[in-house]
Amino acid sequence: MDFLTNEKLLIVGAAGMIGSNMAQTAMMMHLTPNICLYDPYAPALEGVAEELYHCAMEGFNLTYTSDIKEAFTGAKYIVSSGGAARKAGMTREDLLKGNAQIAEDFGKNVRQYCPDVKFVVVIFNPADITGLITLLYSGLKPSQVATLAALDSTRLQNELVKYLHLPADDIVNCRTYGGHGEQMAVFASTTTVNGKPLSEIIGTKELPADAWEALKTRVIQGGKKIIELRGRSSFQSPAYLSIEMIAAAMGGKPFRWPAGTYVNDNRFQNIMMAMETTIDKTGIHYRDVKGTAEENAELQQSYEHLCDMRHEVIELGIMPPIKDWKEINPNM
Repeated sequence: MDFLTNEKLLIVGAAGMIGSNMAQTAMMMHLTPNICLYDPYAPALEGVAEELYHCAMEGFNLTYTSDIKEAFTGAKYIVSSGGAARKAGMTREDLLKGNAQIAEDFGKNVRQYCPDVKFVVVIFNPADITGLITLLYSGLKPSQVATLAALDSTRLQNELVKYLHLPADDIVNCRTYGGHGEQMAVFASTTTVNGKPLSEIIGTKELPADAWEALKTRVIQGGKKIIELRGRSSFQSPAYLSIEMIAAAMGGKPFRWPAGTYVNDNRFQNIMMAMETTIDKTGIHYRDVKGTAEENAELQQSYEHLCDMRHEVIELGIMPPIKDWKEINPNM
């Protein structure tokens, strides 16, 4: 049986719905035979492992443990959904304090037990901030840590599919950038519909301006809608997309969507946010985002919102002031 690698993949938070779906997806995609499931809640973790064993997939060395050292030691790829889940009435930002502390512990565990890890994906909310905290305390290079931001772009594509009554394959390069939250920047200028720029369709009978604004709101509120419909936060889509990110880092197919990455340039400083990215065996790399004046203004607002959350975490004492970051992680 062919695998992308034989190296150890660690799934953190594997007892939860996202984590268990990540494990099954990684196995079905044949990423690696060596998969370790970690969660502090041992009974549910064992239940997840038992279910996966019952699938009778061949060629796997699937292990599970609630011991942090055992789980992290030797891991070369990690994906973590190990934070508190978002509940009805909550924003991603409402999770900030508790999940920020979890991210600090996660980063320190990476540093202590698997400093030679190759790539880490953080998906527990607010992912832009938890990813930034993880990067700081792990000591890794910015190219080695990414966050799941693709859900916003896939939700944009889905809303256009439903409104225009077209197959998803006809709607190309849907993009949202900035924060994975209420302040995301939804771009139209990047997208084409049957080869025609979406920006030329907006304001016509095909997609009136007010319908486009309403569609953007549905994209921004996409996660909230899932909670209303299912009574719990998304788990299938984040599980699948995060494993696609890990697969790309292992040398598999290129990741198709924007991902959250550490940005520190002339435009945005010391922040984790969704950019136009590539993920391959060398890690995650980004290039500058270009949009219309209005889109660029939205992106700037999103960045400023993320800076406010970063400041709040610094005020909580979970991260030191930016000037002291290099003492903890010289790569930043």
